[in-house]
Amino acid sequence: MTHITPRGERLTMKEKRNRLAQRLKDPEWRRYGWTLASGKLLGMLLVLGMMLMIPLLLTGTAARADTPVAATQAPVAAPVTPPEAAPAPVPPPVVLAKDIVNPLNTVWTLIAAFLVFAMQVGFVMLEAGFCRSRETVNVLVECVFDTCLCGILFWAIGYAFMFSEGNGFIGYHWFFLKGAPVTYGTTGVALLAHWIFQFAFADTCSTVTSGAMIGRTDFIGDILYSFAVSGFIYPIIGHWAWGPDGFLATMGAAGKFLPSLGMNFHDFAGSTVVHTIGGAVALAGAIVLGPRLGRRFKRDGGGPMTPHDLTIAVCGGLLLWFGWYGFNPGSTLSAMDFEGIGRVSANTTLAACAAGLTAVFFIYFRTGKWDPGSITNGFLAGLVAITCPCYWVSPFGSVMIGAIAGVIVILGVDLLEHLRIDDPIGAVPVHMINGIWGTLSLGLFASGQFAAAGSDPIAPDLSSKLTGLFYGGGFKVLLAQGIGSGIVTVATLAVSFAVFYALDAKGLLRLSEDGEHDGMDLHEHGISAYPEYVISALASPAGAPIKVPVSGHK
Repeated sequence: MTHITPRGERLTMKEKRNRLAQRLKDPEWRRYGWTLASGKLLGMLLVLGMMLMIPLLLTGTAARADTPVAATQAPVAAPVTPPEAAPAPVPPPVVLAKDIVNPLNTVWTLIAAFLVFAMQVGFVMLEAGFCRSRETVNVLVECVFDTCLCGILFWAIGYAFMFSEGNGFIGYHWFFLKGAPVTYGTTGVALLAHWIFQFAFADTCSTVTSGAMIGRTDFIGDILYSFAVSGFIYPIIGHWAWGPDGFLATMGAAGKFLPSLGMNFHDFAGSTVVHTIGGAVALAGAIVLGPRLGRRFKRDGGGPMTPHDLTIAVCGGLLLWFGWYGFNPGSTLSAMDFEGIGRVSANTTLAACAAGLTAVFFIYFRTGKWDPGSITNGFLAGLVAITCPCYWVSPFGSVMIGAIAGVIVILGVDLLEHLRIDDPIGAVPVHMINGIWGTLSLGLFASGQFAAAGSDPIAPDLSSKLTGLFYGGGFKVLLAQGIGSGIVTVATLAVSFAVFYALDAKGLLRLSEDGEHDGMDLHEHGISAYPEYVISALASPAGAPIKVPVSGHK
């Protein structure tokens, strides 16, 4: 083998060895040589490792949970051995799919929990933007305080009431998470990961409530009703639909509630359990409190009070939309159900888009204005509505559900205005009314193609698909949804009115008239959100007027 130099000469093998020996005396060449040799060696080892490991990994993950790898392979004929010479059978190596699946599903649940918890930022921004500047600090403190209180209560009693076994009405194990198993049910998800996920849901429900009560609720009253919602109302009523033995979750089964119905109540991610409960509590609170001082309604010649910062309100709404990708897809509790989480994510997006468009067009045809508040509450209404049926409907059904939600939310605002109910951010139309609509919509738009994830953590259980009225399924699903939604709504309103009237009777609910005149921020918290600025709703687009100097002065 020869080498041609730049001058066209050929080097002999001896000359090549001499040149290599000369170059190895140079430190730079030695480093280059070691780097080149090391890289080639590592590359060969990597290729060899992949050749050995990839077949093992593929074989291991292909096996189902608790199924030996050998059981997935075709039997191979073996030579016949005399009985006396046959060795003792050696059990095949067992590679359990759950060793990989359960950690993946736990990580998926935790990521979804973090997204749902991040919705608190969106709620704070939405409520702070839609309220008046004089009550902004109150929104900030109330939302953060409520989150902290909810976390402690859900650890102590809430999770036990909602998700432990008990009876059809309440769970009564696992208080302070004592005695709880390592994983939740048959999901394979770590129980503490499930607790984090459900705590974020409970916090969402409680925060929804505060939106309709902005501007006139005493902070002590805030604390007390939040204690009732997070500790008792949400988890106990939620147990009925989501508990392992809740009477709505088991409805229609033999020996259970309404066995002749043959269908249980379904709420995939919480249109009823989270949003209807939160919205119903908000409605009761707004009615008992009465409107803010100075609030005049349209039928009295007035109108809604102007939001002080639409920028952060709309940005808060968009943050809520982003968090909803944990709210709905995360409710599968399974990353392995890749088709399900993809479908849920797409349905969530389409419903929000359709609802935002129908809401803003509805307002435009009425007023000739493209209203930012309407499009924001519109897409939020679509998100609330699709939360229940998101797993069982097609993309077309999602668009229809969202489009209807966008109109319903505007009509709901009109209804509250006519009834003289002061709801500064539209919590009742968005969450309660569209929570009810979303729950009922499952009975209409369930396509008959899908069933919720079952006890198998690897794949969905397609043994009992849901089919709605519009797809030839009759009224069975719609009737079950109506019964469940009606029971939850009526029960929540009844308990909430009792709590609020009791607080009001003790003088703990409504802020004093002097305090409301002074402004909640200064009266309750001793500070303004904008201490260096004068906020005016009449700011001129032209800016401040130019000062003309007095004659004789420059």
